[in-house]
Amino acid sequence: MKKRDTLFIGLMLFSMFFGAGNLIFPPFLGAESGTSFWPAIAGFILTGVGLPFAVLLAVSLVKGGAQTIGNRVHPVFSTAFMVIVYLSIGPFLAIPRNANVAYEMGLKPFLGSSASGFSLFIFTLVFFALVYVISLNPSSMEKYMGRWITPVLLLSMVVLCVTGLLKLDSPLQAPADAYASGAFFKGFLEGYNTMDALASLAFGIVILTAIGQKGISDRKQLTTYTLKAAVIAGVLLALVYVSLGLMGARMPAGNSANGTELLSAASVLLLGNSGTALLGVIFTLACFTTVVGLTAACGQYFSRLLPKVSYKLVVLAVTLVGFTLSNLGLNQILKISVPFLVMAYPLTIVLITLTFFSRFFKDSRRVYASTVLFTGVFALIDGLTVFGLDLGLVQNLRDFLPLSASGLQWILPAIAGAILGLVLDKLFKASSRGEVATPKNTQKVS
Repeated sequence: MKKRDTLFIGLMLFSMFFGAGNLIFPPFLGAESGTSFWPAIAGFILTGVGLPFAVLLAVSLVKGGAQTIGNRVHPVFSTAFMVIVYLSIGPFLAIPRNANVAYEMGLKPFLGSSASGFSLFIFTLVFFALVYVISLNPSSMEKYMGRWITPVLLLSMVVLCVTGLLKLDSPLQAPADAYASGAFFKGFLEGYNTMDALASLAFGIVILTAIGQKGISDRKQLTTYTLKAAVIAGVLLALVYVSLGLMGARMPAGNSANGTELLSAASVLLLGNSGTALLGVIFTLACFTTVVGLTAACGQYFSRLLPKVSYKLVVLAVTLVGFTLSNLGLNQILKISVPFLVMAYPLTIVLITLTFFSRFFKDSRRVYASTVLFTGVFALIDGLTVFGLDLGLVQNLRDFLPLSASGLQWILPAIAGAILGLVLDKLFKASSRGEVATPKNTQKVS
């Protein structure tokens, strides 16, 4: 495969990852963390870049991808987990979130008081019609996204970020309470909001398909080219996160409630009315490419899971559901997303970590199942707590665990589950060897 092809696939991967959350959260993190910016952005990059990178690598190493990794726990778990992930990063959560943010930033600022539900309807109708057309032919995605759309997106980002870093010079403020202590861990959790680690489980299929269409079929070569494309995408993402974060940190003190408001204020301050137009282009292109990538990934996964359902039919269903939910409004979508991410990310982290160390315990199902069970219980408790449910004594148990203040209380149970799985695996193997040896000994005596 040519170096140019690897570059374009890397750019396509960057554009698929770079959506609404990737724009919204870094500048707000910068403004909130202030003088604690660097440890905070390091934590953010670890889960916003490092974890998706690790997921892609793990998926490329295992024949059958994410589905096979989940099968090591149990086939039923694998199918259920992957279906939930695809539906969440697809039509029920990430897709409508991106489409809604594209409207909020790409069109609504220019409508003023005339913005309405009808304008949202028309915007999303055109948006999803284009998504449907491009997603119908996955082989053309590299051409449209890697060669045309992504360069325009990157150029727009360079203009905004370079202007911001040159003109914004306000001193860093004292960190907000959430970043006053443990800024790294707070940034680590904020990285969940990009949803990129979950998206990697889906994008792995799309990237491997794109590389395969270049004539690459050997597993080692697939992994090598996936790694190269991931490095290109990862470096670009990290540079954008640091730049946007520094812009937020250097903005004059204000009352922005979120990253969207902060970026809007920064673009107007830096470039006037043309800044609003530039930001609209950035958000629209970023959200569009992510939605195309997620739609194609859902189409490929569900058409393989259900062979009687064609890829085109799945793509149509995903775009219709995404279009419908996009018109419910952004606040409702975001309200659901955070509790789900808190529950899904620990399981994803554990599955990928076990995959890299699986050769040391020979893919033992007991190790996988025990670790995922212990992790899942506490991830579920955390998710329900974030959702606002009072769990009483269970909540007290969760708060008692180490790292609970940082939102990482599931780590100790995960380690305990892995140790229990290793012990059970050794006990069962020892018992099995004893049972095999007994008949031989009996035959000798007789």
